[in-house]
Amino acid sequence: MEYIGTGLMLMGVGMLTVFCILLIVIYGSRLLIVLVNKIAPEAAAVEAAPAFNPAPVLEEAVKQLTGGKGRIVKISEL
Repeated sequence: MEYIGTGLMLMGVGMLTVFCILLIVIYGSRLLIVLVNKIAPEAAAVEAAPAFNPAPVLEEAVKQLTGGKGRIVKISEL
């Protein structure tokens, strides 16, 4: 019975240690995020890149896969 008490105490100390280390990691990472955002803020709105038009790429892929027999009728966003 003495060993069960010692085992439970060791388990409790181990779990408490892991819990404390996890709290240190969580709050340390939050602090790091705040510091990095203050030191090197994200650049203001960067000029928007021209929208990529996938139609020519898809048409070429369909042409190669179907041997020129297939065609794209409609492209829509899901």
